Amino acid sequence: MSINDSLIPLLGGGNAPAQLQHVRRIPARQAVHRPWPDWVHPDIVRAYSFLGVDQPWLHQVEGATSAYEGQHTIVATGTASGKSLAYQLPALDAVHRAALRLAENPGLLEADGAVALYLSPTKALAADQLAALNSLNLPTLRAATYDGDTAPGDRRWIRDHSNFILCNPDMLHFGVLPNHTWWARFFKRLKYVIIDEAHSYRGVFGSHVALLLRRLRRICAHYGSDPVFIGASATSADPGSSFARLIGAPVTTFAQDSSPHGATTVALWEPELTEFPGENGAKTRRTAIAETADLLANLVSAHVRTIAFIKSRRGAETISTVTKRLLENVDASLPPRVAAYRSGYLPEERRELEKALRAGDLLGVSSTSALELGIDISGLDAVLVAGWPGTKASFFQQIGRAGRAGQDALAAFVASDDPLDTFLVHHPEAIFDSALEATVFDPANPYVLGPHLCAAAAELPLTPDDLAIFDDSAPAVLEQLVEQGYLRRRPAGWFWTHPQRAAAMVNLRDDGGGPINIIEADTGALLGTMGSPQSHYQAHTGAVYVHQGTSYVVLELNEADHCALVRRGTPDFYTTARDVTQIEVVESVKHELWGPVEMHFGAVQVRTQVVSFQRKATISNEVLGEEPLELEARDLFTKAVWFTMDNATLLAGGLVEPQFPGALHAAEHAAIGLLPLVASSDRWDVGGVSTALHADTGQPTIFVYDGHPGGAGFAERGFDMARTWLRATMEAIEACECPSGCPSCIQSPKCGNKNNPLDKRGAVMLLKILLDNAPG
Repeated sequence: MSINDSLIPLLGGGNAPAQLQHVRRIPARQAVHRPWPDWVHPDIVRAYSFLGVDQPWLHQVEGATSAYEGQHTIVATGTASGKSLAYQLPALDAVHRAALRLAENPGLLEADGAVALYLSPTKALAADQLAALNSLNLPTLRAATYDGDTAPGDRRWIRDHSNFILCNPDMLHFGVLPNHTWWARFFKRLKYVIIDEAHSYRGVFGSHVALLLRRLRRICAHYGSDPVFIGASATSADPGSSFARLIGAPVTTFAQDSSPHGATTVALWEPELTEFPGENGAKTRRTAIAETADLLANLVSAHVRTIAFIKSRRGAETISTVTKRLLENVDASLPPRVAAYRSGYLPEERRELEKALRAGDLLGVSSTSALELGIDISGLDAVLVAGWPGTKASFFQQIGRAGRAGQDALAAFVASDDPLDTFLVHHPEAIFDSALEATVFDPANPYVLGPHLCAAAAELPLTPDDLAIFDDSAPAVLEQLVEQGYLRRRPAGWFWTHPQRAAAMVNLRDDGGGPINIIEADTGALLGTMGSPQSHYQAHTGAVYVHQGTSYVVLELNEADHCALVRRGTPDFYTTARDVTQIEVVESVKHELWGPVEMHFGAVQVRTQVVSFQRKATISNEVLGEEPLELEARDLFTKAVWFTMDNATLLAGGLVEPQFPGALHAAEHAAIGLLPLVASSDRWDVGGVSTALHADTGQPTIFVYDGHPGGAGFAERGFDMARTWLRATMEAIEACECPSGCPSCIQSPKCGNKNNPLDKRGAVMLLKILLDNAPG
């Protein structure tokens, strides 16, 4: 039975179910081969041939040759397109030839050697790449991972003897650059730096990594090396510009995919409205989690190897748990072949799951984006995407996980209760026929740049000549750091003199506070970790925490000791936190006049406090209860886009004054949900505030702000793409069939005002007023 035959139960046979909104078939792609480049050593060609790689594809040859010729290079092609070979060829060739030279003439200088540094955003990906390198059986290759899981006793050997080190940005920042004198021999010989999954470095994380790579280039120059940077990326808008901004240097781009891929049938699936009342009496949709669990159970019971992606850790655990429960009634042998996979697991758990997935022991996996990246899990037949993953690049990366061996494949996007998901299932052209999003990050963010300048000064005193590698705003930020006592200015440059460890000032993956350890109260066992910013929303007292299908209830969040105590439970609900927000305008950096409407982008101060949490039924989303929380407010200085308009304009557009608060509030919620359409953000990366009279503007105002200190570039992208963004927001509200507003259009899961007031019709009228006044 072909995979397309197995689609019939999912799509409802000849009569398509109401949930099915669209089916698109992505045609198969034929391979374009090229001979091995003449510059590649025959031993390496032979090693790949033993693995069955007889000829490379065109983009692999072009990308590898560009890097070999000394050009910084980005290869941006689809999932399973062999990007790894494009960066492995030049790196392995350099390492292999250098090892042979040194073996023949031990008296050669160390500088005649060659080493490569590979950086990936996840440990799982690095482990997968190490297995691929070792499978080549090159006797000259000494590859090793160097990350937080590496045993202390192994680290010195790796530093002194490995010639292909696989690392991640975190270890580069905390373990390598601050100790660069120990790594002097390595840096002198560094020929290639490989940045895998470069498209994943976006937002604040991308800003951090961009500055980390500038620090790396500075240290390399200090030791006399000038390595070539090679990037591997999923397809995205203008990957060359994004990678150039990431490494701070011009690059050559190869984005034409010449690898083969089977045809993929993609279904857009919208769960139906249920009879269960939600907030304010509005009907709710069946959750994407419940719908995806049903589909995953159907596919696993037909022995179709499937992976289900979802953004949240809780969602991945719940899909796995519900799927197992459904399969118990079908075949007792199937539930053990389903598992969850997410970040926060302990290393040994991750390795065991990856091994079982590769071996085919698992038929179904529910995963966060941790398995979206280039881990070799070939042989999958189907992919389910529960809720929009944030960007089209991520979506196509995820659905590309099926059909990796060339066979036809199935993918289904299951819409969640979200305005963007509603828009996309009713506007398939926005997925399949429009340009991909740009990768958005901002290395000039002073909240990111300042700590990295401190870290750089601690590594080597900063000189005026060094500043060119950083942003133009570096001199002003340095002045502030001197005033605050972190740096000391001397004629030779800026010196780190603070007693704190400079690297500790930088938190690459969140906005501070350090990780929260999740500890089982009865046993003291460490279950996993969570970022501090997430803890107020996901690890507050009373929150439900799920780990490998086992549910726990949080007994206490102890921020002082960075831990949350949990106890096993069997709740049939999940929890979602609610917050209240106040916002003040600090500075308008740029603005546009749209007749009586003004659009601004600038700096704001946001004060947010998580005030309560709701219990919601896992299957229906029905609100079961709400409890208050007493957590401290958090201040955030960030960037925002905001729209102001006077009362007369709203009245002229058909609104009446009692509608103003509900129309503004509903438009704000929907706009937050639709921002990922134009920026590579996630709904949870941004926040918003609306008011019929704001103290700083004196008018009705809608704010949408970046949820990260200093901004992440998302709000500015909204400013630049405002017309497209607002039009899609209006169309998403209009497309939703609910009568007066629901989570699929104007309700927000984290609204501190309990989604009240909201006016669906008024929001459409308000957005029309904005668009009618926008210049053409």
